[in-house]
Formats: sequence, structure tokens, C-alpha cells
Amino acid sequence: MEEKRISVLSIIVENRAVTSQINEYLSAYGEYIVGRLGIPYREKQVSVLTVVLDAPVTVVNALTGKIGRLEGVTAKSLFGKL
Repeated sequence: MEEKRISVLSIIVENRAVTSQINEYLSAYGEYIVGRLGIPYREKQVSVLTVVLDAPVTVVNALTGKIGRLEGVTAKSLFGKL
């Protein structure tokens, strides 16, 4: 089994039409999610999400890729050394 690491997935959503798809992906990976924070930035018409995960690198990369491929969405992950 691959070693788990703490990571942060940062998501910027410019296309609100894909919000339900993002939530579906996050629910599918829910067992790895430690916490999440979503902030609607109305002045810029975007939403900013931060998701803290404790998961194998391959899992985080898969989730980041799925979300990042959605139209109008930017997703990046940052890994801790733990």
C-alpha cells in the first residue's frame, strides 16, 4: 500500500456550472478529506476552495487532474513532507 501524505488541493472555480461535478469528485474521494473550505469571491465572480487531504500521492494527483480538467477550473496540489 502506498504511503499517505498530507496535501492541500487549491481550486479556483470561474465556471459555476461545474460546481456539482466538483462536489461529486470530492464526495468520491471523501475518505481522504481531512477538511475543506470554500469561499465565494463575489467581486471577482469566482469561488476559491481549499481541501486538506491525507492520501497517497497517486490519489491526490488523480483528484487534482479530474478537477483541473473541468472547464473554467484551475486546480493545484501541494504536498507536505509527512
